[in-house]
Amino acid sequence: MHRHRHRHRDKGYKTGSGYQRIALIGNPNVGKSIIFGLLTGKYAAVSNYPGTTVEVFHGNITLDGKKFLLVDTPGVNSLIPMSEDERVTRDILLSEKPSLVLQVGDAKNLKRTLLLTIQLAEMGLPVILDLNMEDEARDRGIIIDTKKLKEVLGVEVVGTIAPERKGIKTLKAAISQQIPKVPQIKIHYGSVIEDYIERVASYLPETNISKRSLALMILSGDESLRGWLNANLEEATIQKLEDLRDECQKKVKRPVGLIVNEIRFKKAGEITNMVMKKSPQKGGSLSVYIGRASMHPFWGLLVLLLVLYGLYEFVGVFGAGILVDFLEETIFGKYLNPMFIKTIEAIIPVKFLQEMFVGQYGLITMALTYAIGIILPITTTFFIAFSILEDSGYLPRLAIMSNRVFNIMGLSGKAVLPMVLGLGCGTMAVMTTRILESRRDRIIATFLLALAVPCSAQLGVILGMLSALSAKALAIWLFSVLGVLLFVGYLASKIVPGEQSEFFLEIPPIRMPSISNVTVKTAGRAVWYLKEAVPLFMLGTFILFVLDKLKILGVIEKITSPVVVGVLGLPAKTTEAFLIGFFRRDYGAAGLFAMAQDGLLTPVQTVVSLVTITLFVPCLAHFLMMIKERGLRMSLTMLAIIIPVAVLAGGVLNWILRTFDINI
Repeated sequence: MHRHRHRHRDKGYKTGSGYQRIALIGNPNVGKSIIFGLLTGKYAAVSNYPGTTVEVFHGNITLDGKKFLLVDTPGVNSLIPMSEDERVTRDILLSEKPSLVLQVGDAKNLKRTLLLTIQLAEMGLPVILDLNMEDEARDRGIIIDTKKLKEVLGVEVVGTIAPERKGIKTLKAAISQQIPKVPQIKIHYGSVIEDYIERVASYLPETNISKRSLALMILSGDESLRGWLNANLEEATIQKLEDLRDECQKKVKRPVGLIVNEIRFKKAGEITNMVMKKSPQKGGSLSVYIGRASMHPFWGLLVLLLVLYGLYEFVGVFGAGILVDFLEETIFGKYLNPMFIKTIEAIIPVKFLQEMFVGQYGLITMALTYAIGIILPITTTFFIAFSILEDSGYLPRLAIMSNRVFNIMGLSGKAVLPMVLGLGCGTMAVMTTRILESRRDRIIATFLLALAVPCSAQLGVILGMLSALSAKALAIWLFSVLGVLLFVGYLASKIVPGEQSEFFLEIPPIRMPSISNVTVKTAGRAVWYLKEAVPLFMLGTFILFVLDKLKILGVIEKITSPVVVGVLGLPAKTTEAFLIGFFRRDYGAAGLFAMAQDGLLTPVQTVVSLVTITLFVPCLAHFLMMIKERGLRMSLTMLAIIIPVAVLAGGVLNWILRTFDINI
């Protein structure tokens, strides 16, 4: 599947030859990405928590001979943007008029769904409403009369249970057969605001959405609209609109945006009361108890410890122990590498080229062995575990649990979402910081992701190495990294200007993970890992090979020796792991893994090296994404802070462990 940033919307979109554009719109965490995947047959990030779909996905659909282009937009709570992802969605509707809006809503939260439907109606856009998660609504005793709702709104309403594919056939039929209609919802905002809506609208040009909706955005003080205004209106007209906005604001006393939202919310409540009945919620189910316990101040901590123990056993013991031993020692050690060595030596007579492929820094014997023999089994087991946590609904509860901790760093619990995504891939997590409302929160979260959040592949290797030592080693690594995260985060919250944003999060029910979802996500991530990691492993290994042949590697080891050997107490050879860690963090960790297996690192050195490399520079792809999102100057500043912090933390830990003779 292709991804496109919104500003490149005209590139690669198959809009010609009869393709009708459909915009997929919805609140965060309503199953929109699953619906997209089921309609297009393409894999998208499917997660049971908000903020996953930050980039815009698109895919082609053919239904009854009709061709459609489905555009999956970022999840939104309002079309008067409060965050980057909401702005992107609003701009898609503003700049690219779709022939249909497919709104995916949460059946158990109809009022919030209708709040978005009202805004789409005011924009004058045709809508089909898909009420997803019908099973979860029923479990909560919620029954919606979809037939009556269809009559009230005047548009097609379909019920679905996306993970079970229920209702998808009906939804496809609605898309292909239904003549799209605009929801028949009329709202009066009071004589003063209505007067100014007309006056503002009289200055606006014809566009893809109604002048009324644009006027409401302007009167509500939507600053994100300024770029569009500058591109479409004269400066004098923009000034007139601002004057009208200020006049209106003086007359109504309270913020116009607040008044508008309250009236919309009241209307959504009236419609909800007309079509929804609620019976007593079923109680006593195991999932309800687990859901409650996972957010409890005491029991939630026990649940978290159980989750961490499960990760440790599955990824650390099974993945990094049993699977790695089988692949690296048996498959590569006994069969593949000896075969490759014999083959290369037979067909390539030049010693230099032989060593490039099968030597100490060989593209086959080092790069492929590390990538497939060591990292792949670890990342695959971690991807399985992570997908289960995503699909079960546990991650939003982790956000609730961690809200107080994140407050120490001047962030809301919502920041845990990019942090948790960082455990999958730091590159994607930096992109996901767009869900945070303020620039301050985005800067701090990006910095902490680069500093102290290991990606899945690196974390898997770390768990594998620590599982070979002891629970004490794991505790020391964990508390060292968390301690640095909290301390540096606290300092950053005092230095970076701006105010902390509020924390709101929809909590889905705990449910049994879908085997098909977990399988598809694991397979997609494993393929992504191979495509991205293997070429970088090859490049990193080749650079090491060249540096070794030019005798530069030895010089670098001597230059860094005072720090690596003197401060960190590590062998000079670990410099290689830190160097190649910049290409892939997991590659650096794999280098340490190999050294530990060869007996070149003591238990104390293993723990110190793992703490240091966890806090060390992000990988190349992660760093490039930082530049893309935060700018070159800010990214270099972060890098300049991260390197000394990592060395200092490792040095202090080395001094403590050796001074107090702590056995690991």
